[in-house]
Amino acid sequence: MPGQQEETLIKKKYAKEIEQVELWEELLRKSIVDEGQLDAICKGNIDKEKLKAVIKKYPMRINPYYLSLVKKKDDAIWKQCIPDVRELDDPKGFEDPLCEERDSPVPGLTHRYPDRVLLLVCNQCAMYCRFCTRKRKVGDPFKRITRAQILRGIEYIKGHPEVRDVLLSGGDPFLLSDSYLEWILKELRSIPHVEIIRIGTRVPCALPHRVTPELCNMLKKYHPLYVNIHFAHPDEITELSESACNMLSDAGILLSSQTVLLRGVNDDPKVMKDLMQKLLKIRVRPYYIYQADMTMGINHFRTKVEKGIEIIEKIQGWTSGLCVPHFVIDSPGGGGKIPILPNFIVSRDDKKIVLRNYSGKTYTYEEHC
Repeated sequence: MPGQQEETLIKKKYAKEIEQVELWEELLRKSIVDEGQLDAICKGNIDKEKLKAVIKKYPMRINPYYLSLVKKKDDAIWKQCIPDVRELDDPKGFEDPLCEERDSPVPGLTHRYPDRVLLLVCNQCAMYCRFCTRKRKVGDPFKRITRAQILRGIEYIKGHPEVRDVLLSGGDPFLLSDSYLEWILKELRSIPHVEIIRIGTRVPCALPHRVTPELCNMLKKYHPLYVNIHFAHPDEITELSESACNMLSDAGILLSSQTVLLRGVNDDPKVMKDLMQKLLKIRVRPYYIYQADMTMGINHFRTKVEKGIEIIEKIQGWTSGLCVPHFVIDSPGGGGKIPILPNFIVSRDDKKIVLRNYSGKTYTYEEHC
């Protein structure tokens, strides 16, 4: 990899090719998936044997588009997609920190909250994030999600009228073909008590070529439909990702972003504020900042919780409220998402509450008795 050059050999190698490719499947087929391919691109600047051991346990896939976003070794994009030997040395992590398996009445479906379920429909992604909470499943060819498994999940939903909201996730549902994804959406829309369908995806960020007019025309038949996109760094917002988000928005789909707080990637208030502001410009509403899960193999990405609180405190008031996401911990052991907020209350009693604003000034609000 070039040292300090902003325009890397990677970008030069793939830029023309990416512009010419029309089919997202073709880009996906050209993904980097083993240590030999990566070594050839990085000009020997990696430890092949150590990476081979990591990839054997946690698969690698980096499509040419996402790889082209790398500017230099160990930058924010590199850290998200290039395997790290520290993934194999994590004494504190858990295979399933959120206890999704425990709360799965049928395989691939998690029913934790009263009125909503998570339905896994694909275990493939356009790029395998090194910090994925489902590292135990994603990319493993022996853990592919079958049509029969999805049908079992749909039958479970049909039998539980309290379920009004279904989140499709994986892997990445947008890695399915248009027709296969439509089959799932059509089945869910035929269930009277399912009011909301959400799709969790990183495709508009990691492989925006997948968002096509055909996909958007299909999706808009199944409103109300919401898409949660995972952006983690401002450098992921490009002309192509903006175009993909605009196409989805123009199809009437409300977009939101979920961002994992990652050491060395976005654990800086300025970087995070820049990301949130850029998201709003492309019509993506900041939704969550996640404290990194206690997943096996990602301990080197985890920050102190105080860092997330600091980031929210330095966004709140310093930019539009639309830019301020919820900072949450998806509690270990399956307790669900718990919001964490800075403490803006200085004191309170039966008659008044003293508040601190974003710039540190205090104000008193008198209670009405």
